[in-house]
Amino acid sequence: MKKEQKFFTFYWLFGKIVNKGTSHSLVSKYNDMIYCIQYHVERKPMLPQVENDFHEKIDLSTAPWTMHEFFAGSGLVAYGLKGLVRPVWSNDISDKKAAVYRANFKSKHFYLDDIKNIKGECLPCADMSWASFPCQDLSLAGSLGGIDAERSGLVWEWLRILNEMPQRPSILLIENVAGLLSANQGKNYTKLHYALLELGYKSGAILVDAKQFVPQSRPRVFIIAVKKEIEIPPELVDTQANWLHNKNTVNLGKVLPNWIWWKAEKPSNRKNDISDIIDFSIPYDKDHVLELIPQRHKEKLDGLDNVIATGYRRTRNGKQCLELRFDGVAGCLRTPEGGSSKQFLIVKRDGELHARVLSPREAARLMGAPDHFVLPETYNDGYKAMGDAVVLPVVKFIGEAIIAKLLEAAYYETQEYCGKRLYS
Repeated sequence: MKKEQKFFTFYWLFGKIVNKGTSHSLVSKYNDMIYCIQYHVERKPMLPQVENDFHEKIDLSTAPWTMHEFFAGSGLVAYGLKGLVRPVWSNDISDKKAAVYRANFKSKHFYLDDIKNIKGECLPCADMSWASFPCQDLSLAGSLGGIDAERSGLVWEWLRILNEMPQRPSILLIENVAGLLSANQGKNYTKLHYALLELGYKSGAILVDAKQFVPQSRPRVFIIAVKKEIEIPPELVDTQANWLHNKNTVNLGKVLPNWIWWKAEKPSNRKNDISDIIDFSIPYDKDHVLELIPQRHKEKLDGLDNVIATGYRRTRNGKQCLELRFDGVAGCLRTPEGGSSKQFLIVKRDGELHARVLSPREAARLMGAPDHFVLPETYNDGYKAMGDAVVLPVVKFIGEAIIAKLLEAAYYETQEYCGKRLYS
């Protein structure tokens, strides 16, 4: 008999006893236990298949610390923290992303479900909770509906779950677009900051652009929060803003209480550019978009014999155009919904100019995923799996530079630990 079924049988018999004249609180606890057992037994539905016939699945289980991985997507956060923090529970609502996750990782810990259905008391203990909550209502490419709108507002469900946990994680990490800092004159971020304080966490935000690590411009906000009673190692805290903080971060940090100016050594500049991730064997099938290139960019192309540029279609003064960048860096990847989401690759070699869209594998390379990372077969599914993800080397950098040191400090401060030594 499986462990979950044994527990269910025990608590069913226990319930027969406690429901006879016992207190309401005990009956309530019994009902909560039954719900949690049913949740873990039943909430693993069949998923679309993403083929993985050639590679052994990645084992994430060997790490000293543990985490909950909310809005897990395709799993690049867990991959980036491999060896440092292991997910004991991961979740996403997208069955297609879940299929990618399970095609790549040994993933008994993954639960496909709406976050609104999740109860904090049902989750295993974890040292950290990571939440890359939806960005659509905070992004310039989205609706800018704000942090209380339908999609980005799911962050409040995550906070509800944290509040329901018998033992909350020592560390929280929230990731989102740079618009979280600036949208609505910073009021979105301010509301989230005070919600964390109310929950018992002090925090601060950093802004890291992925182009420091990969040839893609992708600035992202990372809010790192720690329980108020935990003393942060001095090497992680600055007295003022540094390279991790932009103007919007500085403005917020000056006025918000219990703000932490996180500090980390700046990594060396990346060595590669867009030419290093391109598959030149892919045929060019979008030459018609060359007509949309603005005159100033055509003149730049005319002056070069060999160049690789990237660009998105935009509307300027009521007219569609294809604006290019020539700095060896791709623009920020987007999900495939919408007409302007496809990023075009413009290649001029030996005087010949051609165009096509970036392939899903090239998008994966721009996210720092290795070529053995399994992707869906269709363009849209593959592109979405990467366009919604977090850049792997950025996660790895934050994990090594800040998170691991914080978790170590939290353990020695509180003696609270959710790793293998205390929990099976």
